[in-house]
Amino acid sequence: TPIFEKEFSENSYGFRPGRKAEQAVIKALEFMNDGYDWIVDLDLSKFFDNVNQDILMILVHKVIKDPDTESLVRRILQGGVLVEGTYEETKIGTAQGSPISPLLANIYLNEFDKELMSRGLHFVRYADDCIICVKSEVAANRVMSSVTKWLTEHLRVEVNATKTKVARPKEIKYLGFSFYQKNGEWKPKPHIK
Repeated sequence: TPIFEKEFSENSYGFRPGRKAEQAVIKALEFMNDGYDWIVDLDLSKFFDNVNQDILMILVHKVIKDPDTESLVRRILQGGVLVEGTYEETKIGTAQGSPISPLLANIYLNEFDKELMSRGLHFVRYADDCIICVKSEVAANRVMSSVTKWLTEHLRVEVNATKTKVARPKEIKYLGFSFYQKNGEWKPKPHIK
């Protein structure tokens, strides 16, 4: 993790030292209360199961540049699973239970973070849970369309079209919180299912 930590975005909070979900929610509230209160609520379809291992290894290589470590990461990725007593090789995805999976997810989605930063967008990401905050519904729809296309083309990540949406803060649930407005200010409250 320390090698990659300096590479990661300030707006990425999941599975990182000294960062937690509550900080991500506070950052989202800052954006909302600065007038960026149209939200692109992204849902990545079965993200951990569908990570493209070849793209991931290219991203790992950019930072590590150590063949032994890269080989170990590749072996972990392709470790396989037992399905009804039969061994099946893993050719896509990262095992969600693996201790290295959260780091690999951050390495993979860091490319997305860089793209969002290069566009000057206000976003918060916790692992594969990402919201993008913009100032208008028109901008939100445009951003939703363009980032969906970018994710598909560059990272081969499928965006769940039925769950991804443009919404106001009061219409979303993010990291266990919902949002309400009081005296013109957005506030969080723990979401109870």
